[in-house]
Amino acid sequence: MTIEFTVLGEPHAQMRHKTFKRGTFTGAYDPSADIKKNFLLTVQNHAPREPITDPIMLTVVFYFGRPKNHYRTGKNSAMLRDDCPEWHTSRKDIDNLQKLIFDALNGIFWKDDAQICWVEAQKKY
Repeated sequence: MTIEFTVLGEPHAQMRHKTFKRGTFTGAYDPSADIKKNFLLTVQNHAPREPITDPIMLTVVFYFGRPKNHYRTGKNSAMLRDDCPEWHTSRKDIDNLQKLIFDALNGIFWKDDAQICWVEAQKKY
């Protein structure tokens, strides 16, 4: 089975869980919870009827918007400079980008993200 879809917008990375203390009560929360919920709402119409229980191969390409300095100036301002990079090598870390997807789709697309055996991921402009 192959499931393929595109999600428009800037990629988001999984943020570290936060802990807090109020008096004697200590709690924790996931600051990425709303982002994961919105991502799942966007892709839920591609979900299989039942979560996949087989080993999973996942291919993900994260596309980032290009900064202004990748473009030429003046009348050629819509054209890319010859020396602009193809690969996005700055923050957000690829493992955190993947983790947000793994967690958001867990239990809906697949039974558990431990089933993901092969991941091919890229960060590009």
